[in-house]
Parts: sequence; structure tokens; C-alpha cells
Amino acid sequence: MKYAVISAAIILASAAHAAPAPVEDVAGGSSDDRVARLERIVKAKQQTEFAMQQRLETLQQEVLDLRGLSEQQSYQIEQMLQRQRQLYEDIANISSKPAVPMVASSNSSPTASSSLGETASYEQAVNLVLKEKKYEAAIPAFAQFIEKYPNSSYAPNANYWLGQLLYNKSEFVSAAKAFTTVVDKFKDSGKRGESLVKLGMISEKTGDKAKAKAYYQKVVKEYANSAAARIAQQQLSAL
Repeated sequence: MKYAVISAAIILASAAHAAPAPVEDVAGGSSDDRVARLERIVKAKQQTEFAMQQRLETLQQEVLDLRGLSEQQSYQIEQMLQRQRQLYEDIANISSKPAVPMVASSNSSPTASSSLGETASYEQAVNLVLKEKKYEAAIPAFAQFIEKYPNSSYAPNANYWLGQLLYNKSEFVSAAKAFTTVVDKFKDSGKRGESLVKLGMISEKTGDKAKAKAYYQKVVKEYANSAAARIAQQQLSAL
């Protein structure tokens, strides 16, 4: 955007110093000839000024168009970042809410879960967290799903959810195993960067700051400009 405005200013400056209208000698000849020559000079000058005005208006419109595009893109980026921040807040808030004891029901029993299909099983486990707030019940639900569908398209997210739930209970060894599965097995997953951040946090909490630093640096390097990278950078700054 900045360069577009500068370019427009240069073009306008060039136009201001454009070659003037042709100059004719109006001293010689009859009165009619002199008047005719003056009229041609005035007409040429008017045409030049009109052309410059049109060019100016075109450049101004182009600048406005570029500014509007820039503002639109900035808005879209900000909306995306807000959604990412909200997601992180939702996940982080899980640890601040009391867990509801596991209640035996047709919706959460292993027998019922085993009869569900892949998508339904995953959705059931997620609903235990987001809708029913049954965090203890969600742990075996995700574990069961992972065991039954280890290569599912939902497996990266299921492992991440399992790791997060275990992390919130300070079961760091089991949590690290789940996050490591995402990192090592699902390298193209959108949860890989976040899992690396969590592994860094687990390393911090278990007293291995050097390992935590290595995890955070890996996120910053491999997922630059992502929400995960920003969190990793904040963690690095606090080490």
C-alpha cells in the first residue's frame, strides 16, 4: 500500500513537469493569424490540462481501491486471529472448570461407544468436553477412539484433546505421549504446532527448560506467523 501511494506521487510529479503546450510565435503575421495562433495555443493547453486531470483522477481511484483492499485484508486477518485466540481460551479454560464425575449412561458407556461409527464416536468424545463438561469421562472416550481408529482423519485432534485433558490433570507423562503422537505421526496436522507448544510447556513444568526452549524454537521456525508460534515466542521470552 505504501509503495502504491509513493508510485502515484511520483507519477503525478512527472505529470506536473510534462512538456508544456507547443509555443508559437504570435508576433508575426496579420491580426487574424495572431488570433488563430493564440487560439491554438490555448486549446493545446486546455487539452493538456484535461489529460492531466483525467490521469490524476485515475491515480486517485487506484489508490482508493488499493486502500480498500488493504483494509479488507486487515479485517479478515484480524477476524481469523480472534477466532484462534478464542479457541485457545476455550481450551485453556477447561482446566479452570470443575470436572463432573463420570456418570454411567447409554451415551458414555464403553459398550455404547463401541457400537458407534467413527465419526459418531469422535463427536461423542468431543461433546463430553464442550457440551456436557464431563472431562473425566472424555479421557477414556478419546483413548477408546484412538485405539479403535488410530489412522482416522480425526486421530490428530483426538490425540490432542486427550493430551490436553491429561495435561490439565497434571498427568504430564501420559499427556506428552499423546502430544508426541501428533508431532511424530501426523506431521501435516494443523494440531502439530500446538502439540509442540504443549510439549514445551510440559518440559517447563517438569524442570527441563533446555528441552522446552528447543520445542518453542522449533515451533517458531516451522510455523512462523501462526498462533502457535506467537505463544511459543511468549514462552521463550518468559524462560
